[in-house]
Amino acid sequence: MTQPNDPNQQQPYPNQQPPGYGFPGTPPPPPSKRGRFAKFAGLGCAGVLGLVVVIAALSASGGDSDDGGDPAADSSATASASAGAKEDGPKEKEPEQGGGPVKLTAERAEFSKGILADGSDYTSVRVTVVNDGDDDVSVNPLYFTITDTHGTKHTVELGADEQQIDTVDLAPGENISGTVTGKGTFTPKYVTYTDGLLGDPVRVNVS
Repeated sequence: MTQPNDPNQQQPYPNQQPPGYGFPGTPPPPPSKRGRFAKFAGLGCAGVLGLVVVIAALSASGGDSDDGGDPAADSSATASASAGAKEDGPKEKEPEQGGGPVKLTAERAEFSKGILADGSDYTSVRVTVVNDGDDDVSVNPLYFTITDTHGTKHTVELGADEQQIDTVDLAPGENISGTVTGKGTFTPKYVTYTDGLLGDPVRVNVS
């Protein structure tokens, strides 16, 4: 039987400190600051990367809307381009309003039945041609057309009106008056005269 404090008795923890050795109430050592810093650094990098991705997505979305997000702007640009193409193209020459070497006037006139008129209705316009140039000007009823208020062009009916304008050559400074007549009843808007059928047209409104 062993006795307390027997020097020959074997100690339970040889060569080591027993459990709970040290100052009583000592807290466990704090976690390493280096580990916490690494965790925060990782979270910070992930946040920055996410922010960069969001900004890039918003920028791409804005670029798309600038290019194709405004249909009105696209249609306006197309309309402008079409208008420019039309302006650059050849323009149809408009007849002069009584300008050039030939001065032309026109007014409504009563139809006077001529020898070649049949029982149809006719509309006559009295015209006056003045040669204001330096060369002779040919006048012929066939050189005239009458356009009505609906845009319909009427050729002249030869011999229908007894006051029909004559076929003559006007010297510089000369003039002649007579009627040009279209078939049917209509309201004449303007008369067009073309010297020799191939010359420059001269147009004048019917008063």
